[in-house]
Amino acid sequence: MQRREFLAASTAAAVGVMGTRTDLVADEPRGRQFYELRVYRFPSRAKQSLYESFLSESAVPAFNRAGINPVGVFRLNAADNPGLKLEGDSTDLYVLLTHESMESVLALEARLAADEAFQGSGRAILRAPKSDPAFSRYESTLLHAMEGFPRLRVPEKGPSRVFELRTYESPNNERAKNKLDMFNAGEFPIFARAGMPGVFFGGAIVGSQLPQLTYMIMHPRREDATKNWDSFRQDPEWKALSSNPGYAENVSRVTALFLRPVAGSQI
Repeated sequence: MQRREFLAASTAAAVGVMGTRTDLVADEPRGRQFYELRVYRFPSRAKQSLYESFLSESAVPAFNRAGINPVGVFRLNAADNPGLKLEGDSTDLYVLLTHESMESVLALEARLAADEAFQGSGRAILRAPKSDPAFSRYESTLLHAMEGFPRLRVPEKGPSRVFELRTYESPNNERAKNKLDMFNAGEFPIFARAGMPGVFFGGAIVGSQLPQLTYMIMHPRREDATKNWDSFRQDPEWKALSSNPGYAENVSRVTALFLRPVAGSQI
C-alpha cells in the first residue's frame, strides 16, 4: 500500500470509530488540529520526577523540532482533586501533543527516531532496560478539534493557574455527535464569559471510554472553579441550549480532573 493510500485508509477508519465526520483529510485545510493526550504511569514519585525532567530537557524540544507545538505537561495533585480521595499526589504525568495533521500523528515516532540530538540526550530514558523501565505504561487518546474551536489556545499564564480536563462519555455514537453539535452551537463563548477560557475541545477518534469528547479549560485559581461554573450555568445562552430537548441525554458520565502545569510545560 502506498503512503497516500495508507493515510487515506487510516483517516477513513478513524471516521468510522466516531461516526461523526465526513473526511478528516478534507477537514485539515480548514485548520482543525489533532490532539494526542498521553497519560504516563509510574511506580514511584522518583520515577515520575525523572521522566518529568526528561520531558522538559529533551522530549519537549524534540517534539517542537518534529512540528509539535505547543506541548503541555501536567501533574495531578490530591489537594486540587478532593473528590478522587487520593492518599497522596498522583504519580501520573499528562502530556498533550498538538498536531497540525493526521500525517503528523503517524510520522511522529519516525521523526523522533531520526532526531540524533534527542536520541543522544534522552538515551537513558529511551533505552531504559526491562529490569528498570522508565515508566510502567502510557495510555493515549487521539482527538480531532471541534469545528467551532479548531485550534489550541494557550491562555495567559499566571502563578496560580489550574487546568480542568473534562471528559464527557455518551451512551452511543449518535448522542456523541449530538453533544459535539451542542458545543458547536454556541458553548465556546459561554466558557470565556464565565472566566474559564478554553484551551482545546476535541472529539475522540481513538482512546478509552468511547464514544466521548474531551476538553480543557483554565481557571486563574483552583478556588475560582465553583464560581466560574455557577456563572456558566446561569448564562442565558447556556440555559437556552441546555433546555433544548434536541440535546437531551447526550452525556452519560462526566470526569473532571484538575491539573497543574510542570516547569517545562508550554501551556
